[in-house]
Amino acid sequence: MKYQVVVAGAGPVGLWLAGELRRAGVAVAVIEPRTERDTRSRALTVHPRTIETFASRGVHEPFVNEGIPLPGGHFGTLDSRLDFRRLPSPFPYTLALPQERTEALLEGQALGLGADILRGHEVTGFTEHSDHVAVHTTGPHGTTTLRAAYLVGCDGARSTVRTTAGIGYPGTPSTVLGWLGDVVLDDPPAPGYSRFGPTGSLMVVPMPGGIHRLVGITPRDLTTTWPGDLTLEELRENVVSVAGTDFGMRDPVWLSRYGNATRLADQYRKGRVFLAGDAAHQHFPAGGVGMNVGIQDAANLAWKLAATLNGWAPDGLLDTYHSERHPVGADLTETSRAQVALMTAFTPEGRDLRGLLARLITTLPNLNDRLAAQVSSLAVTYAPTSPDAHPLTGTRAPDLPLGDTTLFALLRADSHLLLDLTGSGGLAGYARAWLRVHAATPFQLPAGFTGVRAALVRPDGHIAWAGTAPDDTALAEDLSASLATTHSRATARN
Repeated sequence: MKYQVVVAGAGPVGLWLAGELRRAGVAVAVIEPRTERDTRSRALTVHPRTIETFASRGVHEPFVNEGIPLPGGHFGTLDSRLDFRRLPSPFPYTLALPQERTEALLEGQALGLGADILRGHEVTGFTEHSDHVAVHTTGPHGTTTLRAAYLVGCDGARSTVRTTAGIGYPGTPSTVLGWLGDVVLDDPPAPGYSRFGPTGSLMVVPMPGGIHRLVGITPRDLTTTWPGDLTLEELRENVVSVAGTDFGMRDPVWLSRYGNATRLADQYRKGRVFLAGDAAHQHFPAGGVGMNVGIQDAANLAWKLAATLNGWAPDGLLDTYHSERHPVGADLTETSRAQVALMTAFTPEGRDLRGLLARLITTLPNLNDRLAAQVSSLAVTYAPTSPDAHPLTGTRAPDLPLGDTTLFALLRADSHLLLDLTGSGGLAGYARAWLRVHAATPFQLPAGFTGVRAALVRPDGHIAWAGTAPDDTALAEDLSASLATTHSRATARN
């Protein structure tokens, strides 16, 4: 087979997945119907965990350099914005960066790493066999069938891959229509502008290139009837009704409506077929989290596919993609529905509820921190398989300073990282192609690492094991037992 994995869809999720697979030496093709990238940027926000993910491969700087940093985000457009500056991350902010630029950067990476991106081609279906999947495509020169070990559907809410696989996509229908306009503003408000009242809600976000995005909802948008395409005059009317001014809007780049239909795939894996991004979860774009959750889907899946194809995965590793990421999707859809309720609370009672929650966010720092960590995906934790596991197991590993380097700088797509914090370097003998060992004595360990003498970090930056045994022999025994569950028995033997 020329390709080991075929990815349907060259959006941010499919492109990051392809790049990660190539970093691990996996042959991959991305099938994309569009001949060129869409200049309309549905996603605008890059969250801290996504920047961390990029930083763990050393590719974050172009995003940071091009994006507009914003010190926080919102939850349900409450008047009190979430303060991301309190987050325990080297990137305690969001970036306003159009999806078109995010895709361009990710596509350049994937191509540079050797991925084949077949534009103007479309996945029309597939046939699954015991040892491969035959992916049927159509393109400029007719129909073609590609053989691969696995197929991943990153092809959006109307996913052909999901439909062909017969995977259910239950949820709730659209009852609210949001709107957006990317326009030039001659008299823009200060960054972070947000307003909510009985006439509607409005947020104004600066974008690179002198453009501003206006997003909002008015009471007449609480409907199941599609009123037609959004016009500049309707956008102007909506904005004036909420803000009392149109901010001198002109020269629209993109005008759009979108609903709050919310759905979650029954299965993220079915045989040799996987789903990620919007193909797995659809929701109202509250807080700009959708693309970011999808990229984390890809980060979770990529190393597991690579480990399986490269021969060091334990039995059942691919099944953990669903067991780890489906709960994240369920939380995403639940939280987005909750935010829609707040974003459409135009009644006096609803506005009182919003005011109460806004005051709580301001006066209870822990509430701000919890919501900010949830929105930014920093709070995502995967349940350990053992009840005796250390509390750090499954959590995101922070960017520990390790002498002249940091944890993120040491992470790779093709192997786990074993941090030897004993000070003796006695774990060096565990080094393998799929397990790199780094010995260091950090100046100060963060909360949660007290007593930890070694930690095993997955390629996606989550902790697989943490050992606290004070005796070196016992620590090595604990590590060997862990490796027997995180790696195939053939490769885990010391």
